[in-house]
Amino acid sequence: MIPVTKPFLPAEKEFRAYVKSIWERQWLTNNGPLVNTLELKLKQYLGVSHMLFVTNGTIALQLAIKALKLSGEIITTPFSFVATTSTVVWQGCEPVFVDIDPGTLNIDPSKIEAAITPKTSAILATHVFGNPCDITAIQAIADKHNLKVIYDAAHCFGTFYKNRSVFEYGDISVTSFHSTKLYHTIEGGAVFTQDPELLKTMALMRNFGYSGVDTFSEEGINAKNSEFHAAMGLCNLRHVDEILKKRRYLYEQYLSRLENLDVQFQKLENEQDYNYAYFPIIFQTEALMHQSKAKLELAQIYCRRYFYPSLSSLPYVKKQPMPVCDSIASRVVCLPLYHTLSLSDLDLICRLLLRAQNFDNNFKPKHFGTLVTDKIESEINVTAVNINGSV
Repeated sequence: MIPVTKPFLPAEKEFRAYVKSIWERQWLTNNGPLVNTLELKLKQYLGVSHMLFVTNGTIALQLAIKALKLSGEIITTPFSFVATTSTVVWQGCEPVFVDIDPGTLNIDPSKIEAAITPKTSAILATHVFGNPCDITAIQAIADKHNLKVIYDAAHCFGTFYKNRSVFEYGDISVTSFHSTKLYHTIEGGAVFTQDPELLKTMALMRNFGYSGVDTFSEEGINAKNSEFHAAMGLCNLRHVDEILKKRRYLYEQYLSRLENLDVQFQKLENEQDYNYAYFPIIFQTEALMHQSKAKLELAQIYCRRYFYPSLSSLPYVKKQPMPVCDSIASRVVCLPLYHTLSLSDLDLICRLLLRAQNFDNNFKPKHFGTLVTDKIESEINVTAVNINGSV
């Protein structure tokens, strides 16, 4: 089986060394020494001013909205993971969607101003698949209308914009260190800001609002992360350059092998500053997407429909037509991409996609992901022999 993603794991002995130190100290959480060390090393590696290691990327968004004291409407993208929208609603604000650019897949800055009302307090934009938004244009709009900016940079570890970490932009940027990300702490996330007062506020909020042993100065929640998660982060940080290099190589191999596939690739802001976190492809029609996806699944190769359906279709938001996003979301899939994906597996994926396009015009699955004809089943069984067992 070839999954869409696999977490990177360091050598077990690396992690065990940190676990041994945790056992010796018996300090498991509450901003322990490993958490503090990880924060310091991440700031040095990323070249960022301020950051806090938190429980996950969703909590990071909650802290950002709360710390900025946002209310009313927040302009955001319909093409992102559900947490981008659900957090806005959870914090008592109303998401107002703006359609996406069909090339970059990010929020379209040219459509933002039309969505601004007297109730608008902020713009919450996602750097989709790690591809930076048009940060310059978004900030200009925010400055003109006195709005705050939050970036959902969940996919962006290792991505730069104008020679700076993408985390350095906006009033607050947030990221995820979930195990599906190219850099992870098993579960985890972070908030970034250049404003030391905002950082102080979020630091207090992260720990229930405690400002002393028996005093509270902020409304708070438990957004702390543990020593065990920090240990995994410290292990993985040693390998992240290697991971980024390998993902770029695999991304380029996909591009080379799929140059004759009739699909659209995401338009990157700057290829040199990208982290190659995902490899999305956009088919000409939804039917072709399903046809190709089913072809891969017959060989136990699994891609994923990031991000489907459009967030504007969620049952707890106001329905807003998003024609570009709705179209893209119905036709896009992300192909397998992870550190241990072999070149032979990647080659198999590409050959099956090209075969689905060039030779399987009559391939019409009754139920996506199931066997359709003896001919197809026989063909896949022969082809699948080439899978090297990477799981």
